[in-house]
Amino acid sequence: MLVMASGFCENCCRQLKNILVYLRKVCREFEQKLRDVFRELSQCTCFRNTPESRFLRRKTHDSSSLHLLCDDENQLLNQESLRTLSRLASSDNADLQTTAALYYLHVSHHLKSPLPDAFMEPVVALLLSTDLDVQKTITLSLVNLLAKNKVCKEMVIEMGTLVPLLELFRSSDAAAQCHACACVTLLASSEPQSEAVMVDGIMPLLALAKSYEPQEQQNATWALLHLTQSDWSRRVLCDVGVVPVLVLLLQSSDSQVQFYSCAALCNITAVREHHPKVMSIGGHFLLKSLLTLVSSSVEKNSTQACRCLQTLSKNVLIQEQLMELDCVLPLKALLKKSSSAWRESAVTLLSSLSAHPSNNDVLVSKGLLDDIGQLLHHPTSVIITHGCRIISDLCVSSAGQQAATESPCVPGLLGALLSPSLSGETSLRVTSCLHQLMTCDALKSKLSATITSEQVSRLVKMSGQTLNPQLSHDSASIIGSLEMTEDTVRLLRPHYVTVLDFLLAFLKSKDVEWQQLAVVTVSNLEKDGGFSSLLAGSVLEAELREVTRRMLHAIEPLSPPSIHP
Repeated sequence: MLVMASGFCENCCRQLKNILVYLRKVCREFEQKLRDVFRELSQCTCFRNTPESRFLRRKTHDSSSLHLLCDDENQLLNQESLRTLSRLASSDNADLQTTAALYYLHVSHHLKSPLPDAFMEPVVALLLSTDLDVQKTITLSLVNLLAKNKVCKEMVIEMGTLVPLLELFRSSDAAAQCHACACVTLLASSEPQSEAVMVDGIMPLLALAKSYEPQEQQNATWALLHLTQSDWSRRVLCDVGVVPVLVLLLQSSDSQVQFYSCAALCNITAVREHHPKVMSIGGHFLLKSLLTLVSSSVEKNSTQACRCLQTLSKNVLIQEQLMELDCVLPLKALLKKSSSAWRESAVTLLSSLSAHPSNNDVLVSKGLLDDIGQLLHHPTSVIITHGCRIISDLCVSSAGQQAATESPCVPGLLGALLSPSLSGETSLRVTSCLHQLMTCDALKSKLSATITSEQVSRLVKMSGQTLNPQLSHDSASIIGSLEMTEDTVRLLRPHYVTVLDFLLAFLKSKDVEWQQLAVVTVSNLEKDGGFSSLLAGSVLEAELREVTRRMLHAIEPLSPPSIHP
């Protein structure tokens, strides 16, 4: 024994053992006495009829009972639990309300089956609590239940939860706002039978949006933004007049309110059926407000305004109005910004405008091709894609071709060939645009005089891309259209062997278009004696003669028909 090992004598050890036995006996008797007292207290009406005492009796069982309670849904959601939760939720005691809210939080994490409808009544009572911590806890619980589809969204709305949830947007507590917004957003994805229920919840939100208090406007527009992510709630919002409110808030002095309002309008305008309501505000007020926001010093507001205008520009009438409002100048200013987000949003919108031929003369006269040429010296995939579209659209006319010749577009496109951001898709954009420009003699001359050895190497490499036939075709077409000046010949000569290989593959193709491309390219490159020397006696030359013979045979005129008197 431990006492023996401690060095005590036999008598001392015996006395210590007696004391230990006595203490154990006293503790057992005291424990039994406590149980007897609490049993009698629990049976008294003073305690039995107090809701908190009943709840606490259940919660003060031993640890094994608590473990069972946490895991067994039957015990979590039985009638006794419901009665207790109802009493706690309706209590004026914040601590008791907190206990009920925490109970729901636990349930929301562990519940595997749907929450019985009856258990929603205490939730509504807790949402109406005057204690912010209780409201935050119960809204978080409701977020979990809604996200996991453990409660019926229609039933939640019908029980009147929207009004207290929307009231939480007035709170200065970020967590309360976040939880309430998440609840409203999840509820907005449902389509209950009665739209009036949703309308009744939205009207207080619109009132908040019209408030002169910036924080309340922020909270309201944040909620409206989330509501516009649902098709059904978008329609309801438009019906109750959210558009004029959002348009007015674009001119708010608060940048956050501007952003939320603009983003919400962007979601609404993504649906063409809402355009008449959006544009019903007279005097181009919306477009003017958005163009003002385009010039904002706040990047996210400016780029969001561009996105909204791009969505609207799909409507031809709106696009005409935009051009009348001289939208090109503020967009050109964004192209010169240091931020790629600014540049990308502007070039994307300008690409939408250039897609309509009626706008092209104005865009050319505004010097847009100069800006696009400069922009291509700092390319991203978005800039390359939309920059090439703009150049292709504007170079259809002779005025556009002349402007492109005088602009840095050609050097910009050639430089983009070597960009690290170039992918298969963007490579095709660049080569297709260059191929189009080569049909104009002035642009062909400029490209031939500007191209570098690295860019020639890139075009030769892409010409052999068998996995991307269009890219191969466009790249080879550019090489075959180059003016064979002394400088161009010097750049091409190191690649003649590779050129012979892909031209032979073109000639062996069953597609006449590829054969014609090979014939034209050989004809152009033969202007250099060095290429002619390599061609002489080669497999390519023999294949070329055979293909040429077949082509001539195919186009031989038919013998004139006999004329009978």
